[in-house]
Amino acid sequence: MTHSLTHLDDTGAARMVDVGDKAETQRRAVASGTVTMAPDTLSAINAGNAPKGDVIATARLAGIMAAKRTADLIPLCHPLPLTGVIVDIVADDALPGLRVTAAATVSGKTGVEMEALTAVSVACLTIYDMAKALDRGMVIGDVRLVEKSGGRSGHWRADDAARG
Repeated sequence: MTHSLTHLDDTGAARMVDVGDKAETQRRAVASGTVTMAPDTLSAINAGNAPKGDVIATARLAGIMAAKRTADLIPLCHPLPLTGVIVDIVADDALPGLRVTAAATVSGKTGVEMEALTAVSVACLTIYDMAKALDRGMVIGDVRLVEKSGGRSGHWRADDAARG
């Protein structure tokens, strides 16, 4: 079976896919990631003692702003009128570090996976930036799509995909 690449034209030039004929549906995507760090760094962030201020609040806002700007950052990504973006950041002593989750929603013709992934990525980068004076050895990792719904392909969940 031959699959054509949707973002290349007949000559191999990049193009934005025309989604004009697609039906609008409610779409949602959830992504997650982690920032692991030294236990003392996590303690300082939780206590509000990071040199640059409130790490979690700033990272949450950065993630939301990034989701809204995804089409400016990712080539060939459609600009979307997002109806909602939630960025949740929780401490996890077992990492030790912070777990970041972002959910993006839209009523539209194309999915919001990239917006959720961008929100998580930028939130994680902001955590690093805000706390690097305490710990330059922090590691950003495990950034991935967790779940998506809506559109022609319907519902997808990472847990289900792992089971086959």
